[in-house]
Amino acid sequence: MAYNEQLAEKVRKALSHQKTVEEKKMMGGLTFMMNGKMCVGVHTDEIMCRIDPDIQNEALRHKGSRIMDFTGKPMRGFVFVKKESIKTAKDFNYWIQLALDFNKKAKASKKRP
Repeated sequence: MAYNEQLAEKVRKALSHQKTVEEKKMMGGLTFMMNGKMCVGVHTDEIMCRIDPDIQNEALRHKGSRIMDFTGKPMRGFVFVKKESIKTAKDFNYWIQLALDFNKKAKASKKRP
């Protein structure tokens, strides 16, 4: 199993009110794109959130979060959060909202040919 289906469904439900959500399988997991930009993902038993790099250090103080280093290189503005740390609606919604807030001002990656 590349990603937790129950966690993916939880993210799917949280983003269901958004107009421009697209799901893509990538990086061994499931990524939720909004407005053509990576927003939230599910990889194994963690969610990945693309958040404002300016608040990353503050956000990483939350239990169960860590900087995304999927390729061995830390990625600024991308964090993983363990499933155990987002069991409550308050904790889960905190991370989803950070990702949604940043998505409004994030730049889309250049499309590869």
